[in-house]
Amino acid sequence: MRVVFMGTPEFSVAALEAVHAAHEVVCVYTQPPRPAGRGKKDRPSPVQARAEALGLTLRHPVNLKGADAQAEFAALRADVAVVVAYGLILPQAVLDAPARGCLNIHTSLLPRWRGAAPIHRAIMAGDAETGVCIMRMEAGLDTGPVLLCERTAIGPEETTAELHDRLSAMGARAIVEALARLDALVAEPQPAAGVTYAAKIDKAEARVNWSRAAEDVDRQIRGLSPFPGAWCEIAGERVKLLRSRLATGAGAPGAVLSGFTVACGTGAVEILEAQREGKKPMLAAEILRGLTLPDRLG
Repeated sequence: MRVVFMGTPEFSVAALEAVHAAHEVVCVYTQPPRPAGRGKKDRPSPVQARAEALGLTLRHPVNLKGADAQAEFAALRADVAVVVAYGLILPQAVLDAPARGCLNIHTSLLPRWRGAAPIHRAIMAGDAETGVCIMRMEAGLDTGPVLLCERTAIGPEETTAELHDRLSAMGARAIVEALARLDALVAEPQPAAGVTYAAKIDKAEARVNWSRAAEDVDRQIRGLSPFPGAWCEIAGERVKLLRSRLATGAGAPGAVLSGFTVACGTGAVEILEAQREGKKPMLAAEILRGLTLPDRLG
């Protein structure tokens, strides 16, 4: 099929490669280069970099609201558009242009966790499983009917970074399967019950409150790893907590029990990996060689 691919971050690259291997990608849409790094030079998105390496036609409009941009899209005469973490709203004229519609790879078990941060929210909520849905897009926020769904368990110590990578690979496999079976798949409307929204992560959510239950603190740490990174204050320094697991022990909230095990409102959490200001992520044992923990963390 003639496919328009629309995506931006690293998550989308596996799907681009998989679709390119199976179909004719007539154009890749991605967000424009953004200032990044110390020099704040414009840096192309991961999808742009991969599309250029593959020799694919590339466009990165600021938006798709204008008549000219919509006409350029329609002129591609695509059979289908594959959309994964593109980051721009698709106007109805764009949704209607491909002969067989626009298919989205969404990383949740819809209708749970519609919206911007489904991977983070699934871990932070303590969900036992998540998955990938291939959805036919419509004007609403992740409201379209689902063509195909794959499920996977969330590991008890899994971080957002790890789950992100697994779901990226799952999504790539699922979209290729969906395209191959498009004539046979039935688009199932999403049920009205069970709708939840995965709001964009706010940095204000990142500070650890040790008065919460250990299960909540552990989910917060794993769910916000690597970005923005849950954090606590240690001797006036903001330290990111990147990996954790539930531990035995009890004490006043924030009390350091042993090593990097910290008491919570109920139960305790062992910090497995952390990152000091201006330094790279390190295992807890490495951190403790250069940082003396106080009796109680802030």
